[in-house]
This record gives sequence, structure tokens and C-alpha cells, in this order.
Amino acid sequence: MLSRAALLSGQQNRALVALAARTTGTTACNNVAASCDSQVEMTRPVRMEPGKVRMGFIPEEWFNFFYKKTGVTGPYTLGFTLSTYLLSKEIYVLEHEFYSGLSLALMCVVAVKKIGPGLAKYLDKEIDAYETEWNESRVNERQVLEQQIGNEEKMQWSAEGQNMMVQAKRENVALQLEAAYRGRVMTAYQEVKKRLDYQVEIQNIERRIAQRNLIDYVVRRVMSSITPDQDKKNIDKCIADLSSLAKA
Repeated sequence: MLSRAALLSGQQNRALVALAARTTGTTACNNVAASCDSQVEMTRPVRMEPGKVRMGFIPEEWFNFFYKKTGVTGPYTLGFTLSTYLLSKEIYVLEHEFYSGLSLALMCVVAVKKIGPGLAKYLDKEIDAYETEWNESRVNERQVLEQQIGNEEKMQWSAEGQNMMVQAKRENVALQLEAAYRGRVMTAYQEVKKRLDYQVEIQNIERRIAQRNLIDYVVRRVMSSITPDQDKKNIDKCIADLSSLAKA
């Protein structure tokens, strides 16, 4: 039992030393490869089952050791001869404490045989229930964290959508400003065109009035320069021309 306890303790100590070394190495490399370390799951220590024993306290490894040397009966022969030697030489004296210990050992064996299975089953059930509860809490916490991660991703996606919306609004405002600018430019163009058309129309009216006044002036001067005799001669000439045309 002591050798097995020492062996199990040594294995656990080596596992803890390896875990501490890996943790230290991870801490040293955390600044260099934090993203890689976050993806590596640390192996949790697993409960180690006790080895097989015979007669309730003798390790199975001792029998296997003697099998290779003396065969199957070697361990029992060694135990019987060693006990006979200790008793015959009175190295181990059978006092009243021996019989008390024998009675206590018998009671322990009976208790282990009778109460042990039920107690072990009860304890295993409690351990399984505790482990199940712990696993459920861990799974629930993982689900909550995954849900929070999903919500965070949705919030980030929504924030990206808000950025796109702000960009679209900026473009819309820029288009509105461009439309207002072009509208004002068109208004200025139309107003300038109206004023230029007004000036052109004024010049045309002034030109027509000047032409009309000039024609009236010329006509009045011509009419005033024609005498009654010239008017009569012109009328007679016209009548003569008409008569000659009629004869022809």
C-alpha cells in the first residue's frame, strides 16, 4: 500500500510539475502567441483509479514480480515461511493486542464486504451527480458566453451597418447640396438670360421705332417735295400706261 501510494503520489507530482511547467511556458509566451494559447484547451487532471490488490492490502505488482521468479505459489510460500519464522523465533509475539487486532481486522473485512459496496455505490452516485451538475453549469456558462459572443457579433454587424448608413446619409447630403447648387446655378442662368433678353428686346424695339420714325420722315419729306403739277403729270402718265397696257 505504501509503495502504491508513493507511486501514485509520484505520478500526480509529475503531472502537477508538467502542468506548472506548461503554465509557466504559456505565461512566458502569452505576449507572443496569445491567440494560439487561447485556442489550446488545457488538459484537466483525471481521477486515477487504485490498482488491484490481493487479500485487501497486498499489491498485485508484488505477485507479478514473484511469478517471474518462483511461479504462482512463490508469493504464498514466502508469506507462509516468513510468518512461520517470525512466530517460531518469537520475533513477533502473539499478545492480546494481536487477537484484538485480528478481531478488529475481521470486523473491518466484514464491514468492507457488507457495507463497502453500498457505500461505494452511494459515493459514486454522489460523485456522478456532482460531476453532472458541474458539467451542466459549465455547459450552461459556455452557452451563455457563446450567446454573448453572438450578441456582440450582431452588435458589431449593426455598428458596421450604422457606419454604412452614416456614409449613405453623407452621400445623400452631398447629392442634395449638389442638386441645390445646380438649382441655384440654373436660377442664376435664367435670371441673367431674362435680363439679357430684356436688353435685347429693348434694343429691337428702339431699332424698330427708329426705323419707323426714319421711314415716316422720309415719306413726309418726299411727299412734301412733290408739287401738284408733278402729281398731275404722274397721274396722267399712269393712266396712259394703263391705257397702252389695255390695248396691248
